[in-house]
Amino acid sequence: MTLDQTPPGRRVKILSLSHVGAMRRRLQEIGLTKGTLVECVGKSPGGDPSAYLIRGAVIAIRASDSRGVEVEEVEAWD
Repeated sequence: MTLDQTPPGRRVKILSLSHVGAMRRRLQEIGLTKGTLVECVGKSPGGDPSAYLIRGAVIAIRASDSRGVEVEEVEAWD
């Protein structure tokens, strides 16, 4: 599953990033690294972008960027 497929209210753990270069670096800088827990807190009315709670900050990410982030669903924060 990828981050863009995460419905609002669901929590996931980052498994890997398939992006390279500047986009990979940007995603890592906002906290999307292996093992990070992320919650989808909402999607815009048009469905793109989506807002994610990442390490205490809510950040909007476009679907085209979040498609390259592989995740697994988790039931609770560890």
